[in-house]
Amino acid sequence: MPRPNRIAPTGERFATAARGLLIGNRGCLVDAQGEFTARRWTTKAWICCRLDWKGRSRPVAPPGRWTALFFLDEATAMSAGHRPCGYCRHEALTAFKGALGCRSKPIASIDAELHTARLARPYARRRLDALGDGAMVRIPEDPTPLLVWNRALRPWSAAGYGPPRDVVRTLEVEVLTPAPMLAALAGGYRPLVHPSVISS
Repeated sequence: MPRPNRIAPTGERFATAARGLLIGNRGCLVDAQGEFTARRWTTKAWICCRLDWKGRSRPVAPPGRWTALFFLDEATAMSAGHRPCGYCRHEALTAFKGALGCRSKPIASIDAELHTARLARPYARRRLDALGDGAMVRIPEDPTPLLVWNRALRPWSAAGYGPPRDVVRTLEVEVLTPAPMLAALAGGYRPLVHPSVISS
């Protein structure tokens, strides 16, 4: 059985056999036997990393060390509140900070702001035409996360995105992506997206 270490755009964990493009973490989320606890995080530095970096390998859930989480793509990771890693994705983090207009700001300060934003509930509501590509939303009375991309909405699933849905651009939607992530997207940051965005 797959471990419940895949992350949805809402930030919740679930189990699936489908593969994603990125790995990341929120600190150690398992007990001494390597089983998940009720903890959602143990650090404010929620990051997303490359699956392969310099040939390194490690256990998925070693007790006392960071627990690996997996994402369909970076748009999903950003929606869940994870920023680029400063080691394996240094260029992406530099671009992310640049899009936020805070290249010299300490990363701990950015992480603290992100932590507050990703825990904010209820989700904000905004008009669809005010959101940039890469944002994740839901429309009224539909629980399906949707990716904003090329003026359309792409239904999210663990395996990829479905065909685009044409919607009224003035529609008010529930925004899953935290405000600082939206600001980075508005500032020109382009997240890594699953190939199904192009093929569907």
